[in-house]
Amino acid sequence: MQTANVSLEDLQGIVGEEHAREAAPEDAVDGATPSFVAEPGSVEEIAGLLKLASGAGLAVAPRGGGTKMHLGNPPRNLDLIVSTARMNGVLEHAAPDQVLRVQAGIGLEGLQERLSASNQMLAIDPPERGATVGGVVATNASGPLRLRYGTIRDLIIGITVVLPDGTVAKAGGKVVKNVAGYDLGKLFTGSLGTLGIIAEANFRLHPIPEVAKTVVVELESQQGAAEAAQAIMHSQIVPSAVELRWGPSGKRLAVLVESIPGGIGAKAETAAFLLKPFGEVHTEDGRAEILRLPEAGENETIVKITAPPAELAGVLESVSRAAERRGLEVRMWGHAASGVTFAGLSGGGVEALADFVGEMREIRARRGGSVTLQRASVELKRRAGAWGYGGDALGLMRRVKEKFDPSGTMNPGRFVGGI
Repeated sequence: MQTANVSLEDLQGIVGEEHAREAAPEDAVDGATPSFVAEPGSVEEIAGLLKLASGAGLAVAPRGGGTKMHLGNPPRNLDLIVSTARMNGVLEHAAPDQVLRVQAGIGLEGLQERLSASNQMLAIDPPERGATVGGVVATNASGPLRLRYGTIRDLIIGITVVLPDGTVAKAGGKVVKNVAGYDLGKLFTGSLGTLGIIAEANFRLHPIPEVAKTVVVELESQQGAAEAAQAIMHSQIVPSAVELRWGPSGKRLAVLVESIPGGIGAKAETAAFLLKPFGEVHTEDGRAEILRLPEAGENETIVKITAPPAELAGVLESVSRAAERRGLEVRMWGHAASGVTFAGLSGGGVEALADFVGEMREIRARRGGSVTLQRASVELKRRAGAWGYGGDALGLMRRVKEKFDPSGTMNPGRFVGGI
């Protein structure tokens, strides 16, 4: 098979015969089926692939564990998937310095298990099982622990990337070559593979907390949910997570507190006291099941809404009312103290869903925040757009894209504004 003057043999000449193949139907991304899949085993092999692809005008999509391939707009075109599956090693773990350097294809779950032997962790907990470090960086994925530790953008201290023309660039820890004027670690975090391919990353680590307790309140109202979250955030207990679940299966707020054995009891008691005015309270040892983020249901559309944390009640109310008016079933969950709420919608057609997204975006345009489609059908993405309005930052994002990828090799069309 051959595409745009590139054959399977050309790819195999770079990565080895057994590490490049013709694409299968399951390799499609939002309806766009590539011609080839290649699995490089080194930074040099990634560089060789991108140099070949760029020269031949191929469209390339990076892939780690494949857990976030549903994000973004459908690609305008797609010829080659570059998988980091073989690049799954720990390159350096300086435990005394709490510093880590890994290849991008390493699985996050296995990495955490390995780090736990040193009583350390990479303080990030995205919900998808099977996620790789590179995918987490490329999507800026996060979970409940973002409240205490920040997102991956706050934890990354160095990065090695391969630019679309095959140039290898490094920034941060152990700099060999930098790209003047850019913080590559921050720039590539959340770029969704549109600027190049992440090959390696350096992170600062955290010690695993000695003990944890989860304090849960059964909520009675949307306003109570907001007030409960604010009561915790304005206290002195410094929670690691404040998570909301709102739907047919229950309405709860969970507060995770972590500490040394001698201090955990007082933290949990204070949290329980603060939550008591808002409903029935109970405390569980460790990280309770409620802190595990829900998985998407079959044919469920997932919408992510960011807003100031103080507007939580307004978000819950507006989502509930907009869904009810359109005959949509809805459940909500999210990071109540971080201003991130997810709505899972089912039971409606594309028109009803698109109208719902449009209303939410209109509200957030007035009040601050954003509304993005996290998981949706191709038809809905084409109708409503995955990202919405890019605002004043869109022009800057276009200029960065043109600087790093002037030929549009990487994930064309998938990012904000069709970048």
